[in-house]
Amino acid sequence: MDGQVETADVIVVGAGPGGSATAAYLAGHGLEVLLLEKASFPRDKVCGDGLTPRAVRELISLGVSIREEDGWHRTKGLRILGGGVRMELDWPGSETYPAYGLVRTRMDLDQTLARHAASRGARLHEGMNVQAPVLDDRGHICGVTAKVMGPDGRATGEKREFRAPVVVAADGNSSRLSLSMDRPKRDDRPMGVAVRTYYRTPRHDDEYIESHLELWTKGDQGEDVLMPGYGWMFPLGDGTANVGLGILDTSEAFGTFDYRDVLRRWVAGMPEEWGMGEETQLGPVRGAALPMCFNRQPLYERGLLLVGDAGGMVNPFNGEGIAEAMEAGRRSAEIVASALARPTPGEREAVLRSYPAVMKDSLGGYYTLGRHFATLIGKPEVMRLAVKYGLPRKALMRLLLKIMANLPQERGGRLDDRVINALTRMTPAA
Repeated sequence: MDGQVETADVIVVGAGPGGSATAAYLAGHGLEVLLLEKASFPRDKVCGDGLTPRAVRELISLGVSIREEDGWHRTKGLRILGGGVRMELDWPGSETYPAYGLVRTRMDLDQTLARHAASRGARLHEGMNVQAPVLDDRGHICGVTAKVMGPDGRATGEKREFRAPVVVAADGNSSRLSLSMDRPKRDDRPMGVAVRTYYRTPRHDDEYIESHLELWTKGDQGEDVLMPGYGWMFPLGDGTANVGLGILDTSEAFGTFDYRDVLRRWVAGMPEEWGMGEETQLGPVRGAALPMCFNRQPLYERGLLLVGDAGGMVNPFNGEGIAEAMEAGRRSAEIVASALARPTPGEREAVLRSYPAVMKDSLGGYYTLGRHFATLIGKPEVMRLAVKYGLPRKALMRLLLKIMANLPQERGGRLDDRVINALTRMTPAA
């Protein structure tokens, strides 16, 4: 191993929103933190780039500036299109959540959060491609080895080793570190696939993010053709918009079509005044998997905690993962800091083992409801009925928005808030 071994109290692998939030909070608790990122910033990640009020709350808690002059585009709510209905639903502000969302490219967001973690005291190392865990004589992780990557993304040939008594895997859906520690994905959890690209468009400063429940195009004879999947358009406020589509593996059409071709055909049928087409497309269409409902467990074992996509923390109702990842970062940091303050190994281990229960108390019941939801909307006849009879009812759609974005007021609130909270508490986490 090249060079000297670097040590810390905690190692966080992956500087996405979950990893950077974890590192920032850990440093705020007075711990020495190593934040290891495979790429060099700025770097891109496939995402819709939309942040619900739940994610905004996490940014505020973290102490990140979200002023519009710093590059954040604010949104008032969600516009839904389907079944001939066009409906605008404002974000339901409350004591718990602000009444606005944000849009920011992952290219900017991830760099902002990583630099924020560094400003709080975390030691950020870019270009560190973590390869394997280092295990102690108990089989617990006590460090990682990494290949050093150059600015061009190629390995330099140098290797590094890092040591810490606790390691956090925030290294995404594939999570090499989790697999190395014998934590494969669970097959009984929903998985999504999403593709997206960017377009220059005069709609870049829209106040609403947009969700298309139906994707229409023209057939060879000029007839209307309904394609599989669900689309979105998220305005970035900088002259561009993020446009993409997704589908759940509970759908009968999952894996049976070319996602990129469907996106191209859908965009080709958009109104000409939107200005979206091959001549205004910025960059290639890129895709990614969306791991949902704690699809990798246990969330803690043998010194390794899972945060964000590494632990399958994507919302099955709407495909959002940033809010959940940052929440997991906040909660995991509290637990790790408390554990490392305990005087004996046994006490430290007992505190660390509380992490799965804490996350399941927070999101487990909600995710169980989401699993049933994902199964239902995967059936075309159910989806058709939902669009036909549910979408025209604005009061019902307001309730569904609060459920799907997980925005009930935490304590008290309106009747719908209390019902949603009671339902998620009564639903067993798994």
